[in-house]
This record gives sequence, structure tokens and C-alpha cells, in this order.
Amino acid sequence: MTENEKQPHVDLALITGLSGSGKSTVAKCFEDLGYYCVENLPPTMLRAFLLDPVEYVGDIRRIAVVTDVRAPGIASDLPRLLEEIDRQRLRITVLFLEASDETLVRRFSETRRTHPLAASQPLIEAIEEERKALAEVRGIAGRIFDTTEWSIHDLRRQVWAKFGGDQPESPVLVLSLTSFGYKHGIPYGTDLLFDVRFLNNPHFEPELRSSSGLDEAVVAYLRRDEEFDELVQRLEGFLGYLIPLYRREHRSYLSVSIGCTGGRHRSVAVSEVLARRLSRSDLPCRVDHRDIEK
Repeated sequence: MTENEKQPHVDLALITGLSGSGKSTVAKCFEDLGYYCVENLPPTMLRAFLLDPVEYVGDIRRIAVVTDVRAPGIASDLPRLLEEIDRQRLRITVLFLEASDETLVRRFSETRRTHPLAASQPLIEAIEEERKALAEVRGIAGRIFDTTEWSIHDLRRQVWAKFGGDQPESPVLVLSLTSFGYKHGIPYGTDLLFDVRFLNNPHFEPELRSSSGLDEAVVAYLRRDEEFDELVQRLEGFLGYLIPLYRREHRSYLSVSIGCTGGRHRSVAVSEVLARRLSRSDLPCRVDHRDIEK
């Protein structure tokens, strides 16, 4: 075994390209793929990192580095720097992102961001200057993504398809069920909201008032209402239909909130029974009862 074969190798995606073309979105996609992401390293640090990545990252073997025209000298130095890399230790793919001038102008206008080269010149001239400055970098790129017609979801799908390797096409989606009481407010960050206040309320039964939806007596009371089991069944079917669609869009999280008046009885019971049913359907979820103690 040679000395190079003994050295651990690192897979590195070097993400660069035009400002406004989607580099930050791509970086987040690589994070979802399990890459360690570093953004906007100065050229001196980038050089040291690329020439000996193992010294800096230890046991990390999948890295994505984002760099662009804001790093002084990157346009002229990067092509020559890549020629110095030990390809036995660093397996590198340069991903260059671009878009049409019209698209970039529209994106900067919509986000009200400032182009890094537009301090003393019109935006369109800054875009043209950047495009010329990065022409040599574009020429050495292993992959080029033209994001002119792409949405964020399109861009995520392309990254997943080209760099996902043997990972599943859809990422693991973390499903969270939160029970709550409307009188305490709707949970922040809710994606899907269901109101179960039409069910009979155990609060008005003296022997159940101090109990919660975690108690079998409360669940048994609710199941006397035939709407309870039908509701849970319909929610299970609805989520079973939606979750693959969210996965297809590479969503990482889905927050489902189920509310009753106080968040102690009905919403808790529905969340618990639904979670058990989803788990049997291979749709595991986390359950949080936000207001059960209020």
C-alpha cells in the first residue's frame, strides 16, 4: 500500500458561481445530504484547506465549500489552486451556478439585496462584470447549473439527483404532532392545523376534568362518539397521502398541530391515537402536548 493510499480521502463539493444564482440554497441542500458546509472562506484559508483538508476537518469526509467573487482574487487564483490539489486525498467536484441577466436582476430586485460589485455601478453592469470575472472558473467546473427557470424545489431536486449518491431520493422527514389549546394560541411554525373542538368535551364530566387525554378513561369517553375514530382514520389517510408529496419536495420537517379549547383532553387524545396509527403505517412521528399542564 502506497503512502497516498493510506491517507484518508475527502469528498468535496466546491460551490461557486454568480451572485443570486442560488448558492445559499444549494449549500443547505448539501447539509441535508450530510455534508459539512463552509461558506466564503478567504483565499488564503481556502488554499490551506484544499491543500490539506484532513488536517482541518478531522474525521469529516464529505464537505461543501461555498466561495464567490466576494473572496478577493478567487477568480484568478482558484483555477491554479485546483491544479495543486492531491486528487488521491481530495476528490473534488466544482459546481458552478448561473442564471440569465434578466433573472438575476429580477431576483435582486425582489430580495432588495445588494450585488457585491454594484456599489458604484448599475446592477446590470455589476452582473456582467461578475460573469466575465468568473469565466475561467466556469470553464473548469465539473457541473454547471443554469437556474434561470428553476424554482427552489427544482434546484433541490437537481442537487439530490446529482450528488445524493446511494441515498434515498427523498430525505427523512421528521413529522411532529403538537396538541394545544386555542385559548393559549396556535403553535408557532405550524404547517397543518386541525380543530377537534367538535368532539364531546370531557372537561364537562366532573370525574374526567382533572384527567387528560393520556388517560384511558378519557379516550374511552371520547370513543363513545363515533366521530372520534372516524376523525383519526381520516387524518391518518390524509397525512399518508401528503407526506410522500412533502418528501418529494425534500422537506425535512412537517409540523401538524391539533387543537381543542384548553389543550388537555381532546387534542391530546387525538394526537396520541393518531401517532400510534401512523407508526404502524411506517410514518413515525414525535408528539408534544404543549398545554396539557395548563
